Amino acid sequence: MMQQRNAQNVYKQNQILNASPKKLVVLLYDGCIKNMKLAELSIAENKLDQANTALIKAQDIIAELAGTLNKDQGGQIAQDLSDIYEYLMTKLIEANRTKDVAIIQKNREMMEELREAWAEI
Repeated sequence: MMQQRNAQNVYKQNQILNASPKKLVVLLYDGCIKNMKLAELSIAENKLDQANTALIKAQDIIAELAGTLNKDQGGQIAQDLSDIYEYLMTKLIEANRTKDVAIIQKNREMMEELREAWAEI
């Protein structure tokens, strides 16, 4: 089991190290979505500490996505994404405070749409 996990970690590290900038953004979206799903499941199972950790990780990833934006070169699109990321951060903080699965689900669906858009570029 431990050997399999180590192999998965090595694979993931290689995937990140060899990824294009666009692929890195898609991987960040994947990580955020994964953590949002984990938070939903954790709340349903009343594992609130685990939900808290997953939501904080999702927030950290959104902060990283926001940090990749170049508003000078990206213009209105970069500003729109910045506004979306700020909204998502606010909603995830609210969801973490209230443990409201519906808030997480709605915003996860938004992240999934953004992820698909990035993957198609």
